[in-house]
Amino acid sequence: MDTALTAVVRNSAASGGLLYVLPPGGSALWLVMTTGAPQEMASPWRRVALSDPIPVADAVRNRRLVWVGDQEDMARRYPRTALVLPYDFALAAVPITAGSSVWGGLVVLWPSSHPPVLSDAEREAVEAGCQHLGRLFQQAAERGDPLQPTGRPRTVPPLPERIRPAAEVRAMTAFVERLPGGACALDLSGRITFATPAAADLLGTDRAALLDALPWEALPWMDVPHVEDRYRAALVSRRPQSFTVKRPPDTWLRFELYPDSSGISVRILPGRADDGAQDARPAPTAGPGRSTVLYHLMHLAATLTEAVGVQDVVDQTADQLLPALGAQGMVLMTADDGRLMIVGHRGYAAHVVERYHAGPLSPDIPGVRALTTGEADFFASFDELERAHPGTVHEDGMSAWALLPLIASGRPIGSLLLAYRRPHHFSPSERAVLTSLAGLIGQALDRARLYDSKHDLAHRLQAALLPHTLPSVPGLKVAARYLPAARGLAIGGDFYDLIRLDEHTVAATIGDVQGHNVDAAALMGQVRTAVHAHAAVGADPGTVLASANRLLADLDPGLFTSCLYAHLDLAGGKACLATAGHPPPLLRHADGRTEVLHVPPGLLLGIEGHVEYPALEIPLPPGCVLVMYTDGLVEAPGVDLDDATAALAGLLEAADPADLDAMADTLIRHAPAPEDDIALLLISPQADAGAASGPATGPVRPVAGGA
Repeated sequence: MDTALTAVVRNSAASGGLLYVLPPGGSALWLVMTTGAPQEMASPWRRVALSDPIPVADAVRNRRLVWVGDQEDMARRYPRTALVLPYDFALAAVPITAGSSVWGGLVVLWPSSHPPVLSDAEREAVEAGCQHLGRLFQQAAERGDPLQPTGRPRTVPPLPERIRPAAEVRAMTAFVERLPGGACALDLSGRITFATPAAADLLGTDRAALLDALPWEALPWMDVPHVEDRYRAALVSRRPQSFTVKRPPDTWLRFELYPDSSGISVRILPGRADDGAQDARPAPTAGPGRSTVLYHLMHLAATLTEAVGVQDVVDQTADQLLPALGAQGMVLMTADDGRLMIVGHRGYAAHVVERYHAGPLSPDIPGVRALTTGEADFFASFDELERAHPGTVHEDGMSAWALLPLIASGRPIGSLLLAYRRPHHFSPSERAVLTSLAGLIGQALDRARLYDSKHDLAHRLQAALLPHTLPSVPGLKVAARYLPAARGLAIGGDFYDLIRLDEHTVAATIGDVQGHNVDAAALMGQVRTAVHAHAAVGADPGTVLASANRLLADLDPGLFTSCLYAHLDLAGGKACLATAGHPPPLLRHADGRTEVLHVPPGLLLGIEGHVEYPALEIPLPPGCVLVMYTDGLVEAPGVDLDDATAALAGLLEAADPADLDAMADTLIRHAPAPEDDIALLLISPQADAGAASGPATGPVRPVAGGA
């Protein structure tokens, strides 16, 4: 796998690559391997939900290559990624597949010098590499050793260049040391691998203190966002960068960065205060550099704006905040009716947090004081925690804790516990940052709880308006499905119904009210009630639709409705259908042949008050399946509707008519990602449908419409 990843990067003349795995049945991609790029830069994307608006998620979700040619293209299409990586580079994101399975995704990076278009040779190299990776994924799974996310991703070094003779290495070292100023080299993770004596003198430290250290760790006065930002810009864009920093007390140094695929060469020269300088001061405590923290927090701020539910807030906070702060555990808490509610956690065993869930708001529990008073608590050791909360059992294996109030609209709505495995001193500046962060999370959590409440209300309203069960009719098999849209509050105007009229007569209807809001759902309930009422008195299909249309025209809701109505004579083996602008139904015959039923068109309900709806009469023999559906089952951007309907017919022909539930699941599974609601109704008469003289076998024919 290492060789395959580095080979695709080399063969496509790229600068780096990130390999993601999609666990079986999973809904998120996990970063497992990188090459040519430091893990710290990719850490905000260690876990990527398939619904996230970033290139690799789009590539895997849609099973196609995604190309982003430059910084402007990234900012336009993927603003969240562009905000966190405001550098000029190009990338291709590609799904890794084998057969019908998707195993993961690959992101390939090119420097800023790359043209804005992916060449045919590069595309072929990337796609061939992904095919090879897909085969390796599949072979590993067949061996019972599938590639799985296991904590921190691995870093794979680039393919080695030629080994230089020792004499050549000595000559190169002497050449560098003779140059004016100092020089050092950084690897792809930013660590110093080489430094000249002149560099150590200029930096005011020993060479031994520099080697294998990050510059902003070995030299606290370099821990300013500008320094690490220029390093990231050089690494990503592969363009030279420069900056000037003041070494305390008053020495200005100019740094010039020259990157390539193996690392960064740095020249250090005396500088001036007006050289775009950044005045730096020693960092008060050890831990992640300030630029690293800002990098993660900017990403957290961007992702929290898109969080739509409480679980989204929990996941985004854990994914971004823990690596940014160097923390290992997190618990997110709220209060409900005087009880402590654990809404999410990371880094803790479930049995530890479940012990406190739904318990009383006792002041003895760490985190409750922050929740009730809005004041933060910081404990650098367990002794400090125990003094504040006597009797606390040290069971989480952590050594330091921050307990932060989550504030929204000026009041505490919850608390956030951050835990560290090692003792951690919280400086005043770090306490201020953590408290501010908690406020950001509190606002996101407040919005998410409101969204979840509306989402729950929408689901309950939808469930109340749709039939809880369909009537059992002897001699008739029925299956129904409803799938809400993937976006918004998941409430819309799709409906279906099955109405038993007498022992051998049934009415079936399906419809779609324009819009996805409470108004659409309310109108849907009125339309369904009207159709049900007119069907129950035995009206023919044309009359049922005409009556419902007059009701909508009188109500003048400003919304239009499509509807398909079928009157089923099970004893006579026939059906009569009328439509008001609804997608055409399908009929699967007992021999598997499937046809589209071209019901005479009728105007959408609610446009004009007096409209006629002609009907179509068809044979409905035992063993056939009548398929009624809403447009969400077939409509997708860029897909021809006739082609989509033909594909649906193909699925029906291949399905088993004896198992309508399995047939319905198959049709829903192959539907496009639902931008619209989907309603589906499958109806199949059986051989014991009545004691009539036999099923009708004549041709499909139109009949007069109602008015």
